[in-house]
Amino acid sequence: MSRKSHHVVHNPNGGWDVKKGGADRASGHFDTKAEAVKQGREVSQNQKTEFVIHNSDGKISQSDSHGNDPHPPKG
Repeated sequence: MSRKSHHVVHNPNGGWDVKKGGADRASGHFDTKAEAVKQGREVSQNQKTEFVIHNSDGKISQSDSHGNDPHPPKG
């Protein structure tokens, strides 16, 4: 079973995109990473998906789970 996710990724033509995991096309394009993160987080929370933020080099800088986390923190 694959988890649903949304990603903030750098657009090679400039700016930042919010993409659903596995999608070719961006669901949103933003001038700044902060704008993309804000919108992407809202979408991820609404759709209860994993939210993954990438650096401009493509590496993952941060991720948050807004859905059914298979490894919730103990507490």
